Amino acid sequence: MTAEVTAEIRTAHLLDLAAEGKRLDGRGPDEYRRVVVEPGFVTTADGSALVRIGNTTVLAGVKLEPGKPFPDTPNAGVLTTNAELIPLSSPVFEPGPPQPGAIEVSRVVDRAIRAAEAIDLTRLCVTPGEKTWVCYVDLHVLDHSGNLIDAAMLAGVSALAHAVVPAKRFGIAESDYPLDLQHVPTECTFIRLGDALVVDPTFDEEQAAQGRLTVATDETGRVVAMQKGLVGAFSPDDVREVVRRALVHGDRLRIAARGGKT
Repeated sequence: MTAEVTAEIRTAHLLDLAAEGKRLDGRGPDEYRRVVVEPGFVTTADGSALVRIGNTTVLAGVKLEPGKPFPDTPNAGVLTTNAELIPLSSPVFEPGPPQPGAIEVSRVVDRAIRAAEAIDLTRLCVTPGEKTWVCYVDLHVLDHSGNLIDAAMLAGVSALAHAVVPAKRFGIAESDYPLDLQHVPTECTFIRLGDALVVDPTFDEEQAAQGRLTVATDETGRVVAMQKGLVGAFSPDDVREVVRRALVHGDRLRIAARGGKT
């Protein structure tokens, strides 16, 4: 049996289950897999976190070092987010330059952090126009079993929440101090399977999906960013329903971001 035929059979089965309010792994349409966050996973980083959503595993590391501010923002720090989808995490990833999937993950996570104003970049400025802190957020996908965006976002924000600015090491201050995280954004991803909207899709469900919608929220109840992916449409009612569900899931994920299991 060819891979194409197998994929068609799998898709048909997933759509049949979704029509009955069921999923292949036994979850309901609005149920996340087990979420585990381990902050401080890499002791040599300024901040880090390992996140597992089901078998999907993402390691985030934060590094802060002095640098020059951008000319158009002389009084602000610099935030750079990068995602690496290494081949050992999934057979669909290949070595070489960043793939579209890696670019999408890094941009979606970066946008949510900025839009939520999770970090006050002006507080990272050391000397206006001359010296500022550059904050690197590196996301390493270790196991791709679906829903990379939510896992990467959770790993990134948890690493930032536990990050320490190494001011003493660089002779900028007499002691290090915690990075001030003003808001805690999280992202919730939904896909369409027929008429059903299911949260936290697995890899197989993503392959069968007719559209993907990611909603980023913060602890104040704001919707700070959205990302539409894959081929397929969502009605205005669909979007309202997804936002409502994302706000509920976001509160739970923010508890996990502090280091725990849900």
